[in-house]
Amino acid sequence: MADDSDERFRQHEDILRSLTAMLVEQRAMNQRVEGFMQRQDLMNERLTAAIERLDLTQARIETLLARMIPPSENGREA
Repeated sequence: MADDSDERFRQHEDILRSLTAMLVEQRAMNQRVEGFMQRQDLMNERLTAAIERLDLTQARIETLLARMIPPSENGREA
């Protein structure tokens, strides 16, 4: 009986060691993912700002072109 109990105890200890090792690895992976997410957030902010600047630039160019190129009458160029 004692042998069965000792063997089961060893198995449980092995399982606990294995689970502990997996948790340590999972924590390390979670930290790496957190770092990736932070960098992604920064990139998203930079891209959003760049797109806003592009939208503004495009609007300015369209305004300048509208001033430089007069609209034609009835679809015909004058």
